[in-house]
Amino acid sequence: LAGKATVFSLARSDPFKKFGLPKNVYLEHRILSKPCTVIRNVTLDLLNTLQNAKNHSSDSSRYILTGRSGVGKSCLLVQAVQYCIQSGWIVIYIPRGEYLVNSTTPYTYDLRTRTYLQPTSAYQILQRMYSVNESLISSLSTSKKLVLEKREVPLGTSLSDLMSVASKDISSSPSILDAVLTELSHQTKHPVLLAVDDFQAFYGQTAYRDPFFSRIRPYHLSMPRLILEFAAGKRSFARGAMIGAITYSDPAYPLPLELRDALGMPYGHPTSPYDNRSETVISYTSGLKSLPLPEKFTVDEASALFEVWMDEQVLVPSVYDELFLSKYTESSGNPRQFVKGLLSTHGV
Repeated sequence: LAGKATVFSLARSDPFKKFGLPKNVYLEHRILSKPCTVIRNVTLDLLNTLQNAKNHSSDSSRYILTGRSGVGKSCLLVQAVQYCIQSGWIVIYIPRGEYLVNSTTPYTYDLRTRTYLQPTSAYQILQRMYSVNESLISSLSTSKKLVLEKREVPLGTSLSDLMSVASKDISSSPSILDAVLTELSHQTKHPVLLAVDDFQAFYGQTAYRDPFFSRIRPYHLSMPRLILEFAAGKRSFARGAMIGAITYSDPAYPLPLELRDALGMPYGHPTSPYDNRSETVISYTSGLKSLPLPEKFTVDEASALFEVWMDEQVLVPSVYDELFLSKYTESSGNPRQFVKGLLSTHGV
């Protein structure tokens, strides 16, 4: 299968219409008449890892996709999500993690948990999670009586009924999402995948401000903290995995030193013994494993993508061989730069 191009489903039930996609992947999918992806050797490696993880705790399967800019980290995460949905996993996919820390949704301080709650973000994730995994979630029920602020949820309540409460009272969404994830953590009927893009955004400064106009750290916000707890193994699914992907495309959320250290990644500048590192942030990097992507397409992988563009009839027919070799050489095989090279010939 490696080195072959495949087309994504365009059915009304397409999960990516509900979850969304990272901006760069979304734009690439809009270019062609049907969104496609290339199966690479690293794709097969990740799918084998997920296959082995489905019967084990997510505590032993916490991976971060790493590599240079443009090597296909977001695309690989999308492939993993698609595979898990088709294989009967419950999938929670957050394609634009930066939206949880860039102060675009309301937040309010909660004295009980001493964190800033993000009800709108929690409600959106609950909605998307339910719409994609409706049949699987409807088969699960609460394992104990729950007390959610002003209401009690009896033992044996369907998780779908529990999630529907959020539509009547959005302010209760953070506590409902927390309760749902707790139930998913304990059940063993279905494996669960938590997939997060822009993962490094949860380890730096956020755009949210406290009453003293100081920046709020991600672990003081309810949504990033929830993700960080699963990433650090402080919470885990009985069956499943957690996969994140880092990005270099947003200068507002660079890769912090603590995460570089944990993943064994090279530094962007010479390090100093006086560089500050937060012990709290370091605690949320514990146990993360780096899954590096190759820096370039193989010739077979690049040619598979090139053939898709040929079939779309957007390239000059008389110079196929020369065009392929020139764009592959110009980009040094980097997937994103290779696609940009093809885009530059579009409509010629």
